[in-house]
Amino acid sequence: MPSTSPPAIAPAPTHYENFPVASWLCPPRLRPPIAAIYAFARTADDIADEGDAPADQRLDDLRAFRTELAAAAHGAPPSARWPAVFGPLAQAMRDFALPEPLLADLLSAFMQDIEKTRDATGYADRAELLDYCRRSANPVGRLLLHLYGVDDARSLACSDAICSALQLVNFWQDLSVDLPRARFYLPAAELASHGLSPQALRDFRPSRPAAPPAAALALVRSLVAWARALMNEGAPLVHRLPGRAGWELRLVVQGGLRILDKIEALGFDSWSRRPTIGKADAPALAWRALWMRRQSPAMTSSPR
Repeated sequence: MPSTSPPAIAPAPTHYENFPVASWLCPPRLRPPIAAIYAFARTADDIADEGDAPADQRLDDLRAFRTELAAAAHGAPPSARWPAVFGPLAQAMRDFALPEPLLADLLSAFMQDIEKTRDATGYADRAELLDYCRRSANPVGRLLLHLYGVDDARSLACSDAICSALQLVNFWQDLSVDLPRARFYLPAAELASHGLSPQALRDFRPSRPAAPPAAALALVRSLVAWARALMNEGAPLVHRLPGRAGWELRLVVQGGLRILDKIEALGFDSWSRRPTIGKADAPALAWRALWMRRQSPAMTSSPR
């Protein structure tokens, strides 16, 4: 059971996010642990991705971050390096028995990102990319289900599908940002099936006046369809979670689908422009969330 001590408060989100984080829909008692998880993940992601530090320094910093996580899991006080992260996280781990392995999986994914960017390597196929999603995204959904006391196999599988879909949505949304930074998430097998080469990614420049070739647009079309099918596979989870949790998840799912709609509206040219969600999208998201239907035959499978 949660303790009755005043909750340590993690820093508020400061980055653009597609999806709500510890919003007013969350039960008040869960907002501190959700904020602590977010601060942990966001800080680690910033270590991996922000600033000008060399790859080896980033990896060393994430190893130190992992050591801090282990200390927090064993009840040790946080060091002076990241107290605003590990103070609230340690309390959340005590009060809600947050599983350390799920948090460690996030760090494993961030370290993989650094190594692949450093080595200019990508992903061979969809299976390898989904393994990355298993560690970079799925733990967040499982941690939230843990807080809500949901642990049945069907719910966990739906959560994994939603979280992997959200990660894929982010990849296809961010092509114009990631490719110039040598971050390659387009699977090599998908490139080959559309007659494209990994070298085309390395030569990519979003400011070029010429439109992407038809093959590049067709590639994004197929990847958007994959992410949409995976999201629909997990969407029945919104009907399995009670009260506020289900409504929060409806908005998360619809936020991901809205980005896919915007990529489609661009003619699948997220090579040149990054679509985002803004305040103007709120009415559509709320309406779609309200009218989400229960599982239908068309929502039962996806091309993995």
